[in-house]
Amino acid sequence: MIDIPWTTRIALRALRVNKMRSALTMLGIIIGVGAVIAMLAVGTGASRQIAEQISSMGSNLLIVMPGSVTSGGLRMGFGSQSTLTLDDADAILRECPAVQDVAPSLGGAAQVVYGNLNWSTNVQGTTSGILVVRDWAIAQGRPMTDEDIRSSAKVALLGQTVVENLFGGINPLDQMIRIKKIPFKVVGVLDSKGQSVMGQDQDDVIYVPVTTAQKKLFGTAFPGMVRNITVKARSMDDLDPAEKQIKELLRQRHRISARQDEDFSIRNLTQMMQVTEQSTKVMTLLLGAIASVSLLVGGIGIMNIMLVSVTERTREIGIRMAIGAKTWDIRLQFIMEAIILSLIGGSIGIIVGFSSSEVISMVAGWRTIVSLPSALIAFVFSGMVGIFFGFYPAHKASLLNPIDALRYE
Repeated sequence: MIDIPWTTRIALRALRVNKMRSALTMLGIIIGVGAVIAMLAVGTGASRQIAEQISSMGSNLLIVMPGSVTSGGLRMGFGSQSTLTLDDADAILRECPAVQDVAPSLGGAAQVVYGNLNWSTNVQGTTSGILVVRDWAIAQGRPMTDEDIRSSAKVALLGQTVVENLFGGINPLDQMIRIKKIPFKVVGVLDSKGQSVMGQDQDDVIYVPVTTAQKKLFGTAFPGMVRNITVKARSMDDLDPAEKQIKELLRQRHRISARQDEDFSIRNLTQMMQVTEQSTKVMTLLLGAIASVSLLVGGIGIMNIMLVSVTERTREIGIRMAIGAKTWDIRLQFIMEAIILSLIGGSIGIIVGFSSSEVISMVAGWRTIVSLPSALIAFVFSGMVGIFFGFYPAHKASLLNPIDALRYE
């Protein structure tokens, strides 16, 4: 019967005899485990950040864009023609069962003034549905109302970036700002959203009633025109039905025959954002795979050192065999040495990985998230590396002839 505790003590004693060699052997495993944990932390942090940015855009989103029409034999691109109206948005909400809410939009860049301060920002005319569509909360004040839309009220909702640049520490509620020299009353402040997936500051925005934007700020090529309509489906499963319902409704409303091209396009933002998130997850796996190569290099280092150790300790092996040690006793001793080297190196590597992740986060400004599963996987993998690369030297040692081993110089 194999006495594992006794074999472990022998392995530890052998490693203590050559402390410098043992430390250098473990170095490869330490670097490998540390690199795997640090790279996975970088990838996980990037993936989590993108997921948060995606969720900040809203969920279950479709965006209806104008364009893609043929005029005089010339095909126009998406957004090149103004073909959508406020009535289209109302019809989508009213007649498409899979749609939860809609937010038509008309806007552009504009200079905003408060007192002696000014700020160039994105001003969007929309409806009260924008808060539902974008999953956006009000931090202060109130949202736009249907009455504001009907009366073309000069009221505004401000993003956090606009508040910081125009008001500083002053409470913006009920203050008067001027957009294109037209006075607007601040009735609400939006909660912070942060950057979008494309790196744009979502908080650098002002929302005003869409009718006000049409009549007093940006004008329209024809009554009721909007630039796009953002649609929120009731659930992920309703995205495809909503897209089909919207397409059929708009073809009917715009009097488009079966042989004609549609004068609008529908884009599934949720699917596009999910593709981006999936790409980030693939990047995380690639980073982990690249870093794991260093673990294999460390394992090769263990195998080389163990082969040298077998050669140096040939007489010791012969003596142990001569006094009754079995083949598996010799084999297990060297495997145990390799496992101990790997596990000690893996433990130190986990500490190095955690520390490296913090350093990367502070120096590079990247978000890093060290997950317990990734650390556990790296640790277990380091033990497996020890078993795999330690088996051949152990097997070679166990096959030595006792007589030849005793005569070895």
